[in-house]
Amino acid sequence: MLSLSAVQFRRALFWLALAHIIIIAASNYLVQFPFEVLGLHNTWGAFTFPFIFLATDLTVRVFGKNLARRIIFVVMFPALLVSYLVSIIFAGGQFAGIAGLFEVNSLVARIALASFMAYSLGQLLDIKIFDQLREVKAWWVAPAASTLLGNALDTLVFFMIAFYASSDAYMAVHWPEIAFMDYSFKLLVSLVFFLPAYGLVLAGLQRRLLRVKANLTEV
Repeated sequence: MLSLSAVQFRRALFWLALAHIIIIAASNYLVQFPFEVLGLHNTWGAFTFPFIFLATDLTVRVFGKNLARRIIFVVMFPALLVSYLVSIIFAGGQFAGIAGLFEVNSLVARIALASFMAYSLGQLLDIKIFDQLREVKAWWVAPAASTLLGNALDTLVFFMIAFYASSDAYMAVHWPEIAFMDYSFKLLVSLVFFLPAYGLVLAGLQRRLLRVKANLTEV
């Protein structure tokens, strides 16, 4: 856990909580849109969801595991609400108006429930692994291991709850393949792109805190 001033704490809390909400809402919406490349099936949500593990690991690094768990559970509910509203108002990728808000959409509701269960379990595992390994000298070990295992649990739970025998015939048939491709893609993006990004962000935060401490010492 980093040592933060009251102002830094509030700013970090606001931006990390907002990041969680935006990433979850965007991923829950985009997962409804599959695409196929070279005979392989995936969804557009695979491009956005890897960001959540970057946000989670930074949350643990900044606030510690106990507060990180609280933050994750608190932001989950507004994130699911935003997800549901966006999915109803922009159903099928087009503006459908607000009339659908007064009806229950079972597919969107299942996706929201799946997101809650997968996000909760996946992030708890991610936090547990990250916290166990965060003291390892090599900074990349903790985020790499937590991403590998957290993503696996999250992906399996989400796709099973959301699309197994669902009303979406395409997803009901192809969800195992899509889940596998989704996991593979998220791992590739996370380890090749987001892990270096995590290192840069962490180094930037540490340099900023050192400058603040130096200024306070001089005063």
